[in-house]
Amino acid sequence: MLPIRKTMRTSLVTMMMLAFLCVSCSNNQRPEKKTSDTVPQLLIYCGITMVSPMMEIAKIIEQEKNCKIKLTYGGSLHLKKSIEINQKGDLYFPGNDSFLTSMVEDKTVIDTVQVGHNKAIIMVPKGNPRHISNDLNSFTNSDYSVVIGAQKSGSIGRETKKIFQAMGIYEDVLANAVYLTTDSKGLSKAIRNQDADMVINWKAAAFLDENRPLIDVIAIDEQYAKKRNLVLGMLKYTKHKEIVARFMEYASSPTGQEIFKRFGFLD
Repeated sequence: MLPIRKTMRTSLVTMMMLAFLCVSCSNNQRPEKKTSDTVPQLLIYCGITMVSPMMEIAKIIEQEKNCKIKLTYGGSLHLKKSIEINQKGDLYFPGNDSFLTSMVEDKTVIDTVQVGHNKAIIMVPKGNPRHISNDLNSFTNSDYSVVIGAQKSGSIGRETKKIFQAMGIYEDVLANAVYLTTDSKGLSKAIRNQDADMVINWKAAAFLDENRPLIDVIAIDEQYAKKRNLVLGMLKYTKHKEIVARFMEYASSPTGQEIFKRFGFLD
C-alpha cells in the first residue's frame, strides 16, 4: 500500500506543477498579444525635406491616439512608385502637389489638405565665397561647379527642370553639371562637401540644423520659381482613417502651421 500512496502523491504534485506552469505561460503571453493587437501602426511616405516637421507632429499624434507612426522618406517620385508597388500605407506627402494629381484622379488618394508650400532657391556655401548672384544663367558658366537634382527622382529635380526650361537653358545646365543627385538632401550635401559652388534646392532645406551653419540662400525671381503647395494625401489603403484624419487636421491647424513655419514651409 505504501508504494501506491507514494506514487499517487507524486503524480498529484506533478499535475499541480504542470497546471501552474500552464497558467503562468498563459498569463505571460496574453498581455503581449493584446498590446500588439490594439496599437495601430501607421505608415507615412514623406518627401525628404519635410521629415523634421512631420516627425514632430507624428510624436504628438502617437501620444494623443496611442498609435505608432513610421515615416519612410526619400525622393517624391520614388515614394510614389513604392506606393504603387506595395499598395499599403496611410499618408503620402510629396514635395510638390503635382505628384498627387494622378493619384487623386484614380482615387489612390481619397482626401487632401494643404499644410504649407515649397519654393526653390539658389543655395551656396556660407558667406557666398564665389559671389554668386541670382542670375540663373550662371548655372551654364563652366567657371562654376554645379550640381543638379535629377528630374526623374525628386520634386526639386522636377522643379529645377521647369525653371531652366522656362529660360531655355536646361540642356546647357545639364551639360555643365558636375553630377546629378536624387533629392534635396543630396543637393545640400553637395554644398556642405564643397562639390558645388551652387545648387537649386528647396528653401526649407536651409532651415535644417545640419545646413543652417554652412549654407546661405539666394532668392530666385518669382517669375521662374513660384511657390509650390505642400499637400498631405490620405491613401485608400489606410485602415485607420480616423487617426489619419486627425493627423491631417492637426497639421493644418494653427498649432501645426506654427511647426511648419518654424521649418521654413510658410512665410
